[in-house]
Amino acid sequence: MIGGALVVSGGNQVVMGSKLQKEAGVANDSVQSMVSDFMKNGDRKNNESALTLFARNVGDATDWLNEYAGVQFDMKGGLHKLAEYSNDRELAYFGGGSAFMKSILQKLSSTNIDLRLNTRATELKRDGSTVVGVIAQDSDGNTYDITAKSVVIATGGYGANKSLLSEDLQKSLYYGRSNATGDGLLLSDTLGAQRQLMQYGKRYPNGVEIAPGMAKSTIAGNIVAFNSGSAILINKEGKRVVNEKASNRTILETEVRQTDGMLFLFMDQKTFDMWKERLAHAGISQENIDAWLKNNGSRAPIFIRGTTIEEAAGALNMDAASLKATIDTYNSYVASGTDSAFGRPANFMKAKIEDGPYYLVEQKPRFATTMGGLVLTDTLQVVGTDGKALSGLYAAGEVGGGVMGDDSPSGANNAWAITSGKLAGESAAKNASEK
Repeated sequence: MIGGALVVSGGNQVVMGSKLQKEAGVANDSVQSMVSDFMKNGDRKNNESALTLFARNVGDATDWLNEYAGVQFDMKGGLHKLAEYSNDRELAYFGGGSAFMKSILQKLSSTNIDLRLNTRATELKRDGSTVVGVIAQDSDGNTYDITAKSVVIATGGYGANKSLLSEDLQKSLYYGRSNATGDGLLLSDTLGAQRQLMQYGKRYPNGVEIAPGMAKSTIAGNIVAFNSGSAILINKEGKRVVNEKASNRTILETEVRQTDGMLFLFMDQKTFDMWKERLAHAGISQENIDAWLKNNGSRAPIFIRGTTIEEAAGALNMDAASLKATIDTYNSYVASGTDSAFGRPANFMKAKIEDGPYYLVEQKPRFATTMGGLVLTDTLQVVGTDGKALSGLYAAGEVGGGVMGDDSPSGANNAWAITSGKLAGESAAKNASEK
């Protein structure tokens, strides 16, 4: 198949330096600002050279994606205001990740690209130290011996291969693709390719556990629930513990310190209605929600409906008085326009929590994308353990690690996939034309 973690993502992308960002009202963003924000979010573990390359090229790659590939962005929704960024630089794909992939497939159909699906690369061909093609096998058992002057590895991450994951990631819920098994990393091992930051993955604080160890994301609903609704995050004791508009990293770090390592999204009916409408792109249907609410917290995923505060709290054995005090305090912050406890901005705190019914939805750490991967040059060539570029071999997307450090900000992984893919393709084509 084509389309990896992007297809199951929230469908957001960093668009720094693009025509679209300017059209949406931000014309003064910069490479320096983006690099600084990413370094801070990634605990300064980022490969700064790769990050700077990314920041310098993401704008052109975004415009290419929009104008050449035909991928549309949600300009009506506008740039997202996120704690991770000094400037607003994220847009959503119109129709989410699934619509993105439909546009890409439509564009592919108009080219002369020979696309072989259900076909697995099993070996990188070599002539001495130079990569000269691949050996592949399809699902019918046919073997292909493909000679090429340049090879680009774009096999995604390794989230579905527990042998490559750190202990922390093994404990987190996975919501990525089942074919993200690190094949590109394993294939390039035969060439002595260098890896970096393999212990890290992008963990988000907003997963619901749909099966043991497996998650789906509520992030698209959370954005509107926090921006336009009255949703808050509480722990099992009924207490609010974090600014809901803080960075995902800050919320995650707070979440894992709570009882059972989780938080709960608390919503009134009006906010719940707008929240659930945004979940379809993440594969959460109204039928799913109805079934989970019917269980009323008896098993994961925890979805609870209560006509009163006491009824909602009782389903979790939560202290109702504590929850009521939390609601009253939050509503007083809305009235005053100041969150004196956690600093949620007033423009994201416009609606009071109204009368019941009320809803509680679990929020657990989840991940789909891995941060580690191959070390690359500025031309996206794979680097060997000896520090030298491997001739004829390039990589793009999640398999190319290091850009994000130990954690990626919102919309960054999709933007890196597009930017690195475009750059790797251009470098591979130039290399092939010179031979």
